[in-house]
Amino acid sequence: MNKLLQKMNPKESMIGFLIALALLMAMPFIAKTVGGTTWVRIVDMALLYIMLAMGLNIVVGFAGLLDLGYIAFYAVGAYMVALLSSSHLSDNFAWAHEHFPNGLHVPLWVIIPLGAGLAALAGIMLGTPILKLRGDYLALVTLGFGEIIRIFMNNLGKNEFNLTNGPRGINRIDPVTIFGYPLDRTLDIGGLQLTKEFLYYYLFLVLAAATVFVCYRLQKSRLGRAWMALREDDIAAKAMGINVRNIKLLAFSLGATFGGIAGGMFASFQGFISPESFTYLESIVILAMVVLGGMGHIPGVILGAVIMYFLPEFLRFTVEPIQKAAFGKVLIDTAILRQMLLGLAMILIMLYRPKGLWPTPTREDKKDIQADKSTKAA
Repeated sequence: MNKLLQKMNPKESMIGFLIALALLMAMPFIAKTVGGTTWVRIVDMALLYIMLAMGLNIVVGFAGLLDLGYIAFYAVGAYMVALLSSSHLSDNFAWAHEHFPNGLHVPLWVIIPLGAGLAALAGIMLGTPILKLRGDYLALVTLGFGEIIRIFMNNLGKNEFNLTNGPRGINRIDPVTIFGYPLDRTLDIGGLQLTKEFLYYYLFLVLAAATVFVCYRLQKSRLGRAWMALREDDIAAKAMGINVRNIKLLAFSLGATFGGIAGGMFASFQGFISPESFTYLESIVILAMVVLGGMGHIPGVILGAVIMYFLPEFLRFTVEPIQKAAFGKVLIDTAILRQMLLGLAMILIMLYRPKGLWPTPTREDKKDIQADKSTKAA
């Protein structure tokens, strides 16, 4: 795949880009034709998971830091939007009701930077005390951080201090509004009805494209090269004059920023959030997306996110009908079979494609290539 892309001339690259753009623009219509509005929502959520996978790729793929609690930053962004764009605070706190009787309802374009900043601050708070940890110990600490955030969201819903509404969650969250038009309303363009799912798809597509662009520029930057040096050998990186402490904190904070933005978009899209949406399993799924596609390789991470999100949904809609058609009844529960097939797929990938489905291309030394050509010519 990489060799094919390298051989394409600018004209062929432009044609390929236009075809891909046309497919992306038509994707929600194709999804609706195939499976109705449900599949359009699935495509919307897949774009959010691409954003999450790209953010985690900064930490795991670029910097080589194993993070099992990444979903915590997703939760921080989501709850920031939920609290500031709903009536929850006014309904549960006298001071908020006195000043904002109808709820805060802060514009989302103000909240999203705040959510991203808060998530980045949480990333720095996580990274600062664990700078000297690595490997399994780092994984355990990040796992604990993710669970602590989820438990906080569950327990900060007491009657005397109901900040998060506990396991009941927060509802009536305001939708995204663009030029005064809320995206939860159907938009009529010349008889073409664009529902909420279509409008959010194009918003998420723009955000996912921006995330990919920023990550690509980071990878090619001086900071990206420093992350890769840290990933290969942190002792050697430190000996070469790289500030390992700051580089690690930047990886955690920048990765968390994308998680916070995706969380805010998730809250506005769903209109409801609860701690059940931010479990440890979600962190594992996002990590599996990065590993499956190819750690550190942006196109591979996108491929891994698409496969890992669409495959369970595809099995959800096909496993039970196939069993009924073949055996007349359901022999294995759909959820169990989905988990078994996903686990088997991951085992096969680790055995036969340990670097992922689309790993980072290896770059041979030009001098060695020229030497080989000279030897063959002689």
